Amino acid sequence: SREQRFEAKAMISDDTVSSRGTVSAGPTLVGAGEFETATGEPIERVLDLATWQPGENLGALYARLERLVAEAVGQEDRILDAIRTKVFPHLQRTNRPNAPPNVGVHQARVEQIERVHRGLLFRGAVEACDGTSSLHDTLPLTIAQIGVALVSYQGDTNSWVQRMYRRDLCVGSEDVAGDALHMLERRVHRDGLEMENTRDTLSSLGRRAIMAYAERAVLAHRSKALWRMGHGNPTPVELLSGSGMVEIIDAGIELMRTLVLEQRRFVFVPSAPSERMLLTIGNALRPLEYAIVETQEQWLLDLIDYGQNGQWGGAVLARVRDFAHDTGPMVVKGIYRASAAAPPQVFYAHVEHAHEAALIAMADSVFQEHRGFPMLIDLADAVCRATFDTASFNTSSALAYADAGQPFRYLAERRSRA
Repeated sequence: SREQRFEAKAMISDDTVSSRGTVSAGPTLVGAGEFETATGEPIERVLDLATWQPGENLGALYARLERLVAEAVGQEDRILDAIRTKVFPHLQRTNRPNAPPNVGVHQARVEQIERVHRGLLFRGAVEACDGTSSLHDTLPLTIAQIGVALVSYQGDTNSWVQRMYRRDLCVGSEDVAGDALHMLERRVHRDGLEMENTRDTLSSLGRRAIMAYAERAVLAHRSKALWRMGHGNPTPVELLSGSGMVEIIDAGIELMRTLVLEQRRFVFVPSAPSERMLLTIGNALRPLEYAIVETQEQWLLDLIDYGQNGQWGGAVLARVRDFAHDTGPMVVKGIYRASAAAPPQVFYAHVEHAHEAALIAMADSVFQEHRGFPMLIDLADAVCRATFDTASFNTSSALAYADAGQPFRYLAERRSRA
């Protein structure tokens, strides 16, 4: 029946994921009919330049924009009651696959939020860590910079930075022709300047894997607070794939075991969760409500099934699968809403401390009524951006080339634009 299909879809399964702990199976072909259903227009009309508006007539699009936004918001609001009456009871069922014992929708009280403010956040019992990554890419040298910061509301701030340098020709020899051929052979496998290449050890995925490791290592080993707050997913795909490096996978698994199975008091909040179905359910939450939905076990197992296409070898696959079975049931995924004006936010926590983790995330999020996002994570991000400023990093790198007598020769085109 339609109601059964509606409830089945409410099981909340991830098939795609984002840069903060998710994976995608890659692009799939979309039919013309599916495109027209989604946009309301046939693809032939969109490709016909006669239907495009002149750039100077943008004002003519405002009326349609206002109408479509109002219709879309009204449509979302119309189904909120149906989600509360049909989906919320389904979330309460503890016999669902991967349903933790504390599953369901819960209402926080103002006095609980106040208790978290006074007893944890303002006493420095919660520390948050966030990182940032920059790349300066030229033919002679590629420089990657990764910085992380650890902050609390007691004013304690610590930061760490790592720089990695890649040269296609590291040591010269008397065989200049041989060195030239060796360098060309290495560069034929790299993409253009400032373009991402998943085969490159300093690719975006590789830098994210190292940054994800550093953030969690700081939380697990450098933080002394009772509670640790992180950005993203506590068991991100970057560490489980290792950007193709087994060493990162092994180190990441050991680190995540420590964080999940030993530290336990953590809460992670991603900025851009991919679960639109979960966000839709979150929109039906009232202020200071939160829902504990499921564990990470099935998501990890699905990720492993996807990785069997060649991402992991036999021994590595066994270690990743053991990790999924050991830690997956221990991590729950939920969603909360801090204020009426703010969007809902996904959170991850240990199954034994999920309720307090949700309260901490909400208590820190109510400071930003319009965002409803933990302010400690924003503070850690601000410290990172100030300490490891990308513009300063690029300027210092450019000055080094100027000192070497080549201020412009190796600049990518985008960096030399006015």
